[in-house]
Amino acid sequence: MSKSASGARPHGARGGGKRAAPAGTKRLQSAESMRRLARAAREAGGTVGFVPTMGALHEGHFALIRRARSQNDFVVVSIFVNPLQFGPGEDFEHYPRDLARDLDRARELEVDAVFIPENQEMYPPGFTTRIGVGEIGLRLCGASRPGHFDGVCTVVMKLLGIVQPQRIYLGQKDAQQIVVLQRMIDDLSVDAKIVACPTVREADGLAMSSRNAYLTPEERAQAPQLYRVLRAAQRAILIERLRDAKALIERMRAQLTEGTRFEVEYIALVDPETLEERPVLSGRTLIAVAARLGRTRLIDNLLINVPGGRMAERMALKGE
Repeated sequence: MSKSASGARPHGARGGGKRAAPAGTKRLQSAESMRRLARAAREAGGTVGFVPTMGALHEGHFALIRRARSQNDFVVVSIFVNPLQFGPGEDFEHYPRDLARDLDRARELEVDAVFIPENQEMYPPGFTTRIGVGEIGLRLCGASRPGHFDGVCTVVMKLLGIVQPQRIYLGQKDAQQIVVLQRMIDDLSVDAKIVACPTVREADGLAMSSRNAYLTPEERAQAPQLYRVLRAAQRAILIERLRDAKALIERMRAQLTEGTRFEVEYIALVDPETLEERPVLSGRTLIAVAARLGRTRLIDNLLINVPGGRMAERMALKGE
């Protein structure tokens, strides 16, 4: 987002810096051992890149890892299904897990360390601290998942304290998560940069997600409609010059639900840095959608630049 790192290879990136760790992927479970290893990499003059995950790794994660590998001397991937970000009745117990496969892929991608803490390592008895970012975490996904982003902030802040990376790699599919974590990093003066990476998609446009494994064959066939609706909205804005957010949302809702089993949770057109709604579209705008298909909750988004600027917005609001 506004302070995310660029795609340019920084000073000290792999190939020009110091590779601090010996060859081979290390598997670590204790916070102290992870902290020591990452500290040694930094003290040797290396840069540390961090990819936090909940496992069930797919091509979206692999793209983050490759980006981290290209920009850093030492790469850490965490695998931790964080209970704090799951609400009652959500899929914590059933979330896809395949640790052996994840470790194999981490080795293939030359990850230096995989941090796989147990719940008690992250949240020992007596743990009570929670981190929240206020209103920005209550919008969009936060409206239907109370406490979700507090759980995300808490675990990521703890992981950042353990790994202490210079860069943290996140996927644009989780746009709100990027905004929330950027706010946390800014507010708490954390010395790490978010590198936001493009959404990785299947050939038919479906955004890759570990939860796609829940889809039945019939649902999987319908799932790409989510991205098609986003692209149609993009065309409506850029080609038809539609600027009325309410009218566009109604159109998108009809397109998404017609002939499918989608149940819309929200469709929103918002400022990509504050997540505030844009009743009249202008400037950089995030088109975000969340919908359920059977038992699977899918999210996706597109970030676009709407021609016209603030003057057009003010005139439209005045009816001029």
